[in-house]
Amino acid sequence: LFIFFVACTSNKKINTANSCIIFEQKNNWYKSTKRTFDIWGTPIALQLAIINQESSFTQFAKPERKKIFGIIPGSRPSTAFGFAQVTNPTWNWYKTKTGNKNASRANFANVTDFIGWYVTKSEEIVGISKKDFYNQYLAYHEGQNGWKNKSFNSKKWLLDVAKKVETNANKYNNQLRDCENKLNAKGLFGIF
Repeated sequence: LFIFFVACTSNKKINTANSCIIFEQKNNWYKSTKRTFDIWGTPIALQLAIINQESSFTQFAKPERKKIFGIIPGSRPSTAFGFAQVTNPTWNWYKTKTGNKNASRANFANVTDFIGWYVTKSEEIVGISKKDFYNQYLAYHEGQNGWKNKSFNSKKWLLDVAKKVETNANKYNNQLRDCENKLNAKGLFGIF
């Protein structure tokens, strides 16, 4: 009974280094990212790279609490939550504009749709190509107005993070070339 309980409740860590392995471990995630690509044209690799950066694929991720006197947990620095660490105002903007009123930041399909929508907004509002992973991430982090005003220039750490997201997106993209036909074939025959 104890072994059954542990087996059912264990939260298996997924391998986030390879997009093909991610989709082997989480079958429906490919369907979600592919659907977002089909609707919004946002590359699957960019979706994965943003989620990896924001939460390391952790469903209920939240920013760490500030510490009072170095030990007492205080408030969180923002309302960011879920796979993509989206704040309340941005999530509400998405739900209002898309009509997806019941969307959850802890639902992978909703989050990939959000990323697709947000990346599309960045392309429409400030003209960032969906293939420009570096600037798309800066706009994701700073908002379209922040990107336009170049608020990121005073944050060297953020420029380094955007470079990392770009590197990961390119890596995920290259890996997908090896397995995307197989993933699409599985979807065609409903073998998930």
